[in-house]
Amino acid sequence: MIVEYIRYRIVDHERRIAFEKAYAAAAEQLDLAPQCLGYELMQGVEEPERYVLRIEWASVEDHQRGFRGGPYFRGLLAEIRPYIGDIEEMQHYQRTAVVSRSLR
Repeated sequence: MIVEYIRYRIVDHERRIAFEKAYAAAAEQLDLAPQCLGYELMQGVEEPERYVLRIEWASVEDHQRGFRGGPYFRGLLAEIRPYIGDIEEMQHYQRTAVVSRSLR
């Protein structure tokens, strides 16, 4: 399993409301995609304009070829397209040996 982190910065309050609604709709496509193992969208407490989307994928290949080449990517993209310019980071990460006992 790998984890993709997408970090957004959305300054305008009304735009943040629309962003969350768009991701709620886009999440339906993630739920349908067999390559997606789970996801969560988090909002900053100290800086509410900052968001982090965490998506678990079976592998980078499953994400980049399987999901993006499959039937659910277009639906997701249609919902979130207005916010692509707000992305500050979009990277895949893998777990290291440093992990809490509760997550092993």
